[in-house]
Amino acid sequence: MDIGNLIAKGNTAKIYHSDNKIVKIFNDFLPDTESINEANKQKYAYSCGLPVSEILGVTKINGEQAIIMEYVKGETLGVLMFEDKEQAEYYLNISVDMQLKIHSINPNPEAIEPMYDKLYRQIETMNKLDEKQKYDLLKKLNSFTYENRLCHGDFHLFNLIKTDNQVVVIDWVDSSAGDIHADVYRTYLLYSQVSSELADMYLRLYCEKSGILKSDVFQWAPVIAGARLSESVSTENSERLMMIINQYCSL
Repeated sequence: MDIGNLIAKGNTAKIYHSDNKIVKIFNDFLPDTESINEANKQKYAYSCGLPVSEILGVTKINGEQAIIMEYVKGETLGVLMFEDKEQAEYYLNISVDMQLKIHSINPNPEAIEPMYDKLYRQIETMNKLDEKQKYDLLKKLNSFTYENRLCHGDFHLFNLIKTDNQVVVIDWVDSSAGDIHADVYRTYLLYSQVSSELADMYLRLYCEKSGILKSDVFQWAPVIAGARLSESVSTENSERLMMIINQYCSL
């Protein structure tokens, strides 16, 4: 098939626009199950009635895994905000309302990966952490009790596309069934890499709208920082993440 024009490139895949469809082609170093796992997570979010791009098929293109999905015409809230930074709170409000809608869903435990399993695996296999750090982080992870809710896992303004009549949530690869406080801290951590002011504004809005406490969100800081470190994202500051981890592990 004609894969069309390259419109985006990430750590794990390239995104093409072809014939009013999106074609996501995965890098060849990923496990053979990567495309089907991501597609299933997105299908589940779609089945919950959330505004999500519909999965049209999972296939192979030139020997590489690929997902074909509905094309969503619009611009991300991230781009819109950076074009008019005075509207940051307006766009964050829209995003928080959407995140609350996601967090209101009690997921089917058989349909989506438990957050605990995902975080445990990321921390346990992280070679940048010594054994004491891993032990402390896994002990912290095991100390949490919570009601499982649907969590996006990579929720930020650039994963929200504003169309003519709605906001569509994209990139469900990191979604799981887990604690909303962890999901909120993950978003806070991503924003704080760019702007502490933006991160603080987001957290204030979420806590005001949800009634949760900032202190409960920050309980997850070392665990989420440890998991983020395992992703080896080129734009992330690993020293910053280690600082967050060490603040807890040195106690």
